[in-house]
This record gives sequence, structure tokens and C-alpha cells, in this order.
Amino acid sequence: MDARKTPVVFFQSTSGGEPVRDWLKALSRSDRHAAGQDLMRLQYRWPVGMPLCRALGDGLWEVRTTLPSRRIARMLFCFHDGELFILHGFIKKTQKTPEQDLSLARKRMKEIG
Repeated sequence: MDARKTPVVFFQSTSGGEPVRDWLKALSRSDRHAAGQDLMRLQYRWPVGMPLCRALGDGLWEVRTTLPSRRIARMLFCFHDGELFILHGFIKKTQKTPEQDLSLARKRMKEIG
């Protein structure tokens, strides 16, 4: 394994589901590709700041992707035990990140840590 590559792990629920992977699969092929490219940049450049990533506080970060469909996607993640855990993904519809999305990511972050 390349020493510069930080492993990316999708959050897994207790039932074994991977909600972020499922969300990505539901995107169009071009949108999925754009989000995947940003995850790859994250994995090879971590730690990375703006404009790709932004700290949201308490160890929670966001990957910021402008999709070909002219929508804005966000994937919320944390860094834990040498791995990047992708906790939640959503299409951003407002200027401010909705509290319910932040709460869900924080809840999932507690489950892995």
C-alpha cells in the first residue's frame, strides 16, 4: 500500500448497511465520478483544507464537491485511528449545513469512536 494514501472507510451501520455508499450509488454516473474524485484527493492529500475540505469542529470535517448536475454535495467525515471515516453524504440546498445532517454525522462518529 502507498504510504501516502490514507484509507477511506464508509460508515457501516450495526445492520451492516453502508448509507453513504448507497447514497453515492443513487447519484448519476457523472455526479458519482465527481464525488469519487474528491474522495480520492482527500485520501492522497490528507490533511487538506479549503477549498476541498473544511473543519466543522469537534473532529468533524466536510468534503465539498460541486457536481456536474450543478448541485452541491457534502460528505461529512472524521479521522480516526489512521483512517478517514465517511459518515454522511447529502445534497446541500441551503447556505448553512442543516443541523439534522450535522447531528447524524456526529451520532455516527460516536459509534465508530
